[in-house]
Amino acid sequence: MTLLNRLFPTLTVASLLAILFMVPAQAADLRLEDFFRGKTYAYGTFGAINGLQRSFKVDLTGSVRGNVLTLREDFRYDDGERDTKTWIFTRTGPNTYTGTREDVLGETTVHVSGNTARFSYRVDLNAGAGKPNIVRFFDKVVLQKDGTLRNTALVTKFAFPVARVKVNFARSRATAEAIRP
Repeated sequence: MTLLNRLFPTLTVASLLAILFMVPAQAADLRLEDFFRGKTYAYGTFGAINGLQRSFKVDLTGSVRGNVLTLREDFRYDDGERDTKTWIFTRTGPNTYTGTREDVLGETTVHVSGNTARFSYRVDLNAGAGKPNIVRFFDKVVLQKDGTLRNTALVTKFAFPVARVKVNFARSRATAEAIRP
């Protein structure tokens, strides 16, 4: 056996190992109904271009019936304001959901690819309490390797960015607090 023949298997194994370690590990596929079933906790921040900054925490309760996830969000803002919103997500395919919420205009379609979900929706920030103030959210939700979920959203008005939102979700309050943005 020549030196080249002995080195070739070694180089091949070494090359394969190098490639495997260069590819970043990814979390499991995201399924909204699996992550949000039961209690979930989150902390978030909202920052607008006019300088408005708000922090909040959210207690979420998710229930699943068939292909429908009902997700109640109880918000507590740092200034004492409270709000409740309820998403209704319906699984429409292996990687898609439709979603509605009381302040969302129309319906959103959620597209899931691996550990990431993306969706866009319009919201009336005044929700019937005066002149409409309609903005669009572009959400990206990523399941992390540690089992937590990170949501970043760009908020636009007339296609111009006006705010950013960051929300980190976890299955326990302590974990959610540890990863607060």
